[in-house]
Amino acid sequence: MPSPEAALKKFSAVVITGGSSGIGKSFIELCGKLCPDLSFCNLSRRKPDINSSKLKLRHVACDLTDSAQLATGIETIRNFLAVDVPAGQVLLINNSGFGTYDRFPAPNVGEQLTMIDLNVRAVVHMTGELLPVMKERGGVILTVASVAAFQPTPFIGVYGATKAFALHWSLALNEELRGSGVSTLAVCPGPTSTDFFRRAGLDKDAGPGGFGTTEGVVMASLRALASGRAMVVPGWRNKLLAASSVLATKPMLARMAGIAIGRYRVKRIKT
Repeated sequence: MPSPEAALKKFSAVVITGGSSGIGKSFIELCGKLCPDLSFCNLSRRKPDINSSKLKLRHVACDLTDSAQLATGIETIRNFLAVDVPAGQVLLINNSGFGTYDRFPAPNVGEQLTMIDLNVRAVVHMTGELLPVMKERGGVILTVASVAAFQPTPFIGVYGATKAFALHWSLALNEELRGSGVSTLAVCPGPTSTDFFRRAGLDKDAGPGGFGTTEGVVMASLRALASGRAMVVPGWRNKLLAASSVLATKPMLARMAGIAIGRYRVKRIKT
């Protein structure tokens, strides 16, 4: 099996969303370290705070939930690929996403719809618009889903549903793309040390124990990329959780998840 370094060398460009922090930032840092020749184009509101003069990184300020800004950002990516990196395979990393934690529809319906726009609509929009050039050049579409994709998730119901979409859509697309020179990889991390819990309105200690690191998620993703896999669940606890989802009915899984997730409501930040 090729190493992550060898797997990355077949790409000339990495297009990523949400590279300003968390898993996205770790993708840029680690991929740039393993393969210094890579050129990166990041779409997010904030510029990544990465201290590396050797990194070939172009930042495109973009609110991915705004369809007009996203369309402009995609056009900028097309130009980046045509002019700055005109040859070689492309690694597209659909990473941007967020969640909320409360009884639906709290905090408000607008926030839930924004989550759907970012976690689902922007992913489909980006991938659909960039797929033609990726078919011409070859590449991989890596989409960050979640271990929450494997069962109904009370209190984070919309978030879990968006990640279930991301997982199943990625796997279906991988089959459609067989023989095209493009493949997909769905990454399903568990609780990870990122801004997710803060954005969800939770105290930093509210989540379950055994947090994974962003670097661990990225390394697991790159190993899966090197082996040509269509899905990876980083961490043995998360693998057990994903595997157990086939042993019970959906209503039973929803009940068990509601009990497990609901216990952390008492640790919500009070505003």
